[in-house]
Amino acid sequence: MRRVVVSGMGAVTPLGGDLDSTWKNLIANKSGANLITKFDTNDFQTKISCEVPINSDDDSFDPSDWFLSKDLRKVDDFIVFGVAAAEMAIKDSFIVNSNYNPDRIGVGVGSGVGGLPSIEKASLTLAEKGPKRVSPFFIPGALINLVAGQISIRNNFKGPNLASVTACSSGTHSICEGAEMIKRNKADVMIVGGAESAICPVGIAGFAACKALSSNFNDEPTRASRPYDKLRDGFVMGEGAGFLVLEDLEHALSRNAKIYAEFSGYGVSGDAHHITSPSDDGDGAYRSMLMAIEDSDHAIDDFSYINAHGTSTPKGDEIELKAVEKAFENNINNISMSSTKSSIGHLLGAAGAVEAIFSILAIKNNIIPATINLDDLSIDTKLDLVPHNSKEKKVDVVLSNSFGFGGTNASVVFSKFDENK
Repeated sequence: MRRVVVSGMGAVTPLGGDLDSTWKNLIANKSGANLITKFDTNDFQTKISCEVPINSDDDSFDPSDWFLSKDLRKVDDFIVFGVAAAEMAIKDSFIVNSNYNPDRIGVGVGSGVGGLPSIEKASLTLAEKGPKRVSPFFIPGALINLVAGQISIRNNFKGPNLASVTACSSGTHSICEGAEMIKRNKADVMIVGGAESAICPVGIAGFAACKALSSNFNDEPTRASRPYDKLRDGFVMGEGAGFLVLEDLEHALSRNAKIYAEFSGYGVSGDAHHITSPSDDGDGAYRSMLMAIEDSDHAIDDFSYINAHGTSTPKGDEIELKAVEKAFENNINNISMSSTKSSIGHLLGAAGAVEAIFSILAIKNNIIPATINLDDLSIDTKLDLVPHNSKEKKVDVVLSNSFGFGGTNASVVFSKFDENK
C-alpha cells in the first residue's frame, strides 16, 4: 500500500490571514471571537461570531491578494477563503516548481453549507426584483465543488476533482478521500481541505433555531466558546479554510519535498440516531476513533494528543469525552486533548481541515494548543484537557475528531514521519 505524507499546508482563520499568524495567535491562547460585523444583529439572540479579520492589521486577510476586485463580486467568501488557503498550501509544498504530471494531481474540498450567503442574497433579489435580476454568477459562485474547480483551473491540475458534504465532518472526510485517491494510485498528489463562510442572517438564525449557538456571552465574545466548561451554552460560528497537500511518499522523496507528517489512518462511522444530536453513549464517535486507531497500525500508547471535535455544546462535549475515555482507556493518563474551537469557533465544514493542520503543527513544534476559557470542568476526567494555556509536550502521533449533523463521524491520525518505517 502506498504511504501518504503531508508536504504543504495553508489556512485562513479568525486568528489570521495565513497559517503563520494563525498558529502564532493560537498558541498565544488568543480568541478570534467578536461581535458580528457582517449584518445588523439587533433582532438576533446571538450577536457574536469568529469572523476572518479583513484588512485590519498585519495578521489579517486581504481578498485582493487572491482575486481581482471584479471577480470577488462573482464568488462567495467561502470560495475566496478556500482558494487562498489552497494556494498557500501549494506554494508551501513547492509542487508546481517540480517536474510534475498535471493529470496526477487532484483537488478535493469539504464544506457544510457552501455559498449560503449567496443563496440568501439571490433569494432576496428574486423576491424583490424578479428572476431577470438574479446574477448569472450566482450558481458557479455558490456551489461547493467550485472551490475545487477554481483551484484546479488556476493550476491546471487534471486529476480527481471532488467535493465532500458531510456537515461539520466535511473537511476531515475530504482529507480521508484524498488519501484514498493516492493509496489507490488514482493520483500522486491531492490538494484537500475545507472551506466555509456561513455568518449571514439565515445562517445565524438557522443554527440559533436549532439551539446550537451561544447567546449568553454577547457582552464578552472572547469568553463564549468554552468546551467542557460548566457555563458553555453552544458554539460560536466561525469561518475560514484550511488545505493540505497530500502526496505519495515516493513522489515526495523523488523531489526532495519537506514532509510535515504522515497520514497514518482514518475511521468513519454513522450514528443512525438523530438528525442533529449524537447518541448518549457516543457509540458513533467511539467506533470512528477505534477504526482510525486500527487503520493507523499505532498502539494506543503511541498517541499523545487528540484534537477534539469539542464544539462547546452542553451535550456533545461530554459525549465525545466519554467516547475518548473508552477508546483510550489504557493510555488515558498520558494523553492530552484540547478543543481549538475555543479559540477559532466552529468553522463547520472547514473545521476538520483546519484542526488537522493544528494537529500536524503540534507534531512539528511539540506544542499542544490550549482549550481556552475552561474555568470550571463540567465532568470529572483523567484526561488532560490543556486548560487556558498551550503547553510543550513531545508529540509523535495525533488523532483529530470531526462529527456532524446527521450522525456523520470522522477521525484521522497523523504521525511523525519515519522514513525507515
